[in-house]
Amino acid sequence: MDNLLKRDALRYHSQGKAGKIEVRPTKPHSTQRDLSLAYSPGVAEPCLEIEKNPETAYIYTAKSNLVAVISNGTAVLGLGNIGPLAGKPVMEGKGLLFKIYADLDVFDIEVDTEDVDKFVETVKMISPTFGGINLEDIKAPECFEIETRLKAELDIPVMHDDQHGTAMISSAGLLNALEVIEKKIENIKVVINGAGAAAVSCGRLYKRLGVKKENIVMLDSRGVIRHDRENLNSQKREFATQRDIYSLTDAAKDADMFLGLSVADVFTAEMLKSMNDKPIVFALANPNSEIDYELAMATRDDVIMATGRSDYPNQINNVLGFPYIFRGALDVRATDINEEMKVAAVYAIAELTKEPVPEEVNVTFSCGGNLTFGPEYLVPKPTDPRLLETIAPAVAKAAIKSGVARKTIRNWGAYVENLRKRLGMGDPLLRKLKAQAKKTKKKIVLAEANNYKMLKAAEIVINENIAEPILLGDEESIRAVIEENNLELPDIEIINPKDEKFKSFVNTFAEDYYQSRQRRGATLHKAKQLMEHRSYFAPAMVKAGLADCLLAGLDRSYPDTIKPALRIVGKEDPESLVMGMYIVLTKDGPYFLADTTVNKNPSTEQIIEITLQTAEAVKNLNIEPHIALLSYSNFGSSDGSSPSKMKDAASYLHVVHPDLIVDGELQANFALNDELLSQRFPFSKLVGKKVNTLIFPDLSSGNIAYKLIQSMGNAKLIGPILTGLSKPVHILQLGSSVEEIVDMMIVAVNDAIKRG
Repeated sequence: MDNLLKRDALRYHSQGKAGKIEVRPTKPHSTQRDLSLAYSPGVAEPCLEIEKNPETAYIYTAKSNLVAVISNGTAVLGLGNIGPLAGKPVMEGKGLLFKIYADLDVFDIEVDTEDVDKFVETVKMISPTFGGINLEDIKAPECFEIETRLKAELDIPVMHDDQHGTAMISSAGLLNALEVIEKKIENIKVVINGAGAAAVSCGRLYKRLGVKKENIVMLDSRGVIRHDRENLNSQKREFATQRDIYSLTDAAKDADMFLGLSVADVFTAEMLKSMNDKPIVFALANPNSEIDYELAMATRDDVIMATGRSDYPNQINNVLGFPYIFRGALDVRATDINEEMKVAAVYAIAELTKEPVPEEVNVTFSCGGNLTFGPEYLVPKPTDPRLLETIAPAVAKAAIKSGVARKTIRNWGAYVENLRKRLGMGDPLLRKLKAQAKKTKKKIVLAEANNYKMLKAAEIVINENIAEPILLGDEESIRAVIEENNLELPDIEIINPKDEKFKSFVNTFAEDYYQSRQRRGATLHKAKQLMEHRSYFAPAMVKAGLADCLLAGLDRSYPDTIKPALRIVGKEDPESLVMGMYIVLTKDGPYFLADTTVNKNPSTEQIIEITLQTAEAVKNLNIEPHIALLSYSNFGSSDGSSPSKMKDAASYLHVVHPDLIVDGELQANFALNDELLSQRFPFSKLVGKKVNTLIFPDLSSGNIAYKLIQSMGNAKLIGPILTGLSKPVHILQLGSSVEEIVDMMIVAVNDAIKRG
């Protein structure tokens, strides 16, 4: 698995466009007038306004949403002093996290110096560009001086996340752990093993929250930091103890909390046994903790445990903090990230943990149960969509109250709603589908298994425990592709329908096919020939229950792939209509498009059926469908067969399905612009509803629409998702990417789960 991760990490970083973040224009730039406004001569106007009032830079430039991630690469992750260039992938990764979790833009800046004065001067000189500065991976003790000086000399928020991120998240975990075990913070004794940037910041924040200084013992690589030790820097001297403690063993005795920010396996079971009742152990060394999780839990059944790892409960993860802290700070144009803002973040994180957990988070992490506040759930999970709308407002309010904000937010409800809109619902929807797939692992048969992309997708779903793939094709050829590409698929099941050992399956499937189609020209001999082809054998496996679902079509045309499926598994019922739907994931949430792949020119009755099936599919995703029946006409503005059938379909649905939020016929721009719709057609059932489902009048328009969206690259598409078949059979687009194949595997597995 380590080799697999290494190969995938290098491939992930090297494939496609270079780097993990990019710059994109945010203003129109297609006409000469646009360009004259963007640059010369129009750009002079905002320049002059900023010269008169520097605060307007937050209005006329990207400053209000731009963070610098700055490092000299002297303390990178667990890699040490690898230098600024080698640390760049980490800084880009930090930029990616800022963007996906808080919609903050980032320039990563790697400074090639270990001289504190030069580093500080460099950051000061470039600081006008940014709304905030995130210092990253700078070694101690230099990081303390750098942050202190920059905070004093700049008028924008500066935070060294290695110090304060761990401090804030672990503080939230500590507060909640103390509540669980019913201890008071002012009474506990704390051992901090490690004396680097994070350890010092944790100690300082714990004191601010109520831990008494005399109750903290800190250790570095030389042992206990005592008042009589020589050559202590100012940060360590701050935590020097006068108690008669000389070793970690001494410190652990009768302690209430152990915080590890050091190295693996330094905290023993005997030390844990010597702690007070209901001990709190935050062993945060990565990848291996100061004490192994299983060992700690086996040693004491009353221990409250947290680690830095995602595969155990209570991960102390900095991503729970920094994106949202900077979001709140920038939104009020704060001049600093002060102690009040950090404490506000701590309490916001702690309180969020006590709220009911969203289902999309619950199904991802709960392993079949429900996440509830307690010993194994002390801090929220990183994918909790409420983090942004909880922490950012708390930080912003603290900035305003403490006097470091230059902008006041008056309508907090509107602010929270704006935060929600920044991230949309697309990614949570996909995460939820993935989580559901993991809960009930299904067998999925892959028809084109001799293709590298299909095999790579199979490797991914096995590695992430999403599904159990079955490969169809010549085993020797498949093994050759696996070996050539160093894929990890040692025990995967491979079936070759032409192999003699599978002859009995071929004969059984052929007999079944012959019985169902003997009055439609089929012969038993021809049926046996067809069943030796993967495109027929695969749906026959699903029909027979040997696999739960099917994915095919990677290197075959759509009609050639869907025809065998239709003949073998058939429709869900005689009234069903087989149709295709795409999910379009956007920043504003998901959209659902149908029919995009099957019915060329559906009748009014078929449009009605397409609408009802699509509505049902959307409801199965726990989303209320708001459906627009599209055409080139708006409520009778133009004549023609296309507008007429959409109008008739809407009329029928209004009468027979009055609870369904649907209307038409409508042009697409009116359907997707509520302001435009309400001005011109205030009577429409869609006014005040965000349309999320689009029904097309014919295959041409639907097919063109989704392919245009796909080609423009501004949204993620999942599909086509087939409905109306009796079994979970799904057809890929010709030449789908590995990511698209994995997404469709997730969809297929969810379809199988839904059908029970």
